[in-house]
Amino acid sequence: METITKSPVMIYTEQTPNPESLKFVTNRMLYRGTADFKTAEFAQEWSPLATSLFELPYVKGVYVCNNFVTVTKEFSFAWDDIMLKAKEFIKEYVDNDGVILKEGFEDEKTRLEEESGVAYNYDGDEAELVKKIKELIDTYVKPAVEMDGGNIEFKSFDTGKVTVILQGSCSGCPSSTVTLKAGIEGMLKRMIPEVTEVVAEMG
Repeated sequence: METITKSPVMIYTEQTPNPESLKFVTNRMLYRGTADFKTAEFAQEWSPLATSLFELPYVKGVYVCNNFVTVTKEFSFAWDDIMLKAKEFIKEYVDNDGVILKEGFEDEKTRLEEESGVAYNYDGDEAELVKKIKELIDTYVKPAVEMDGGNIEFKSFDTGKVTVILQGSCSGCPSSTVTLKAGIEGMLKRMIPEVTEVVAEMG
């Protein structure tokens, strides 16, 4: 009988614009989508991986997307001291086929988004505008933000003001405000004259 040997889990780190967040990239698909854990409580409910990471004293936030995990550390720790430990920990967890997210997480995420007004229904011209704004964010902004270990989601549009939610390394990152104002707001205003400003909430 043939034994199937699993390919070893490879993992490397990438800097993000946020000095407190580091991106751990693996050669495995961890989760198709985005999962942001700001608290150990929310992690305990839905993600065994994030829960295990939160048990480490230096972990402040966990964000999972596709093949990477972005870990945001507590301010009092230095990456030099903890990076290898975190890397080994994630590698071993994935190697042992640890559960990343529990069943039903997608539904819960949708429910929370509806609750926070993300799925707010627009009508007429506004619905068209919102569709355009979402498309621009998904096509031009999301891929760049993802490379930096974060995520951006459209939240709402109200009389010219676009509200977005920043997750992962973008949340609390000093340079995200600059990116938001100079890059995203500039682009949206240029492409959609009805947009007057873009503001962010931390996811």
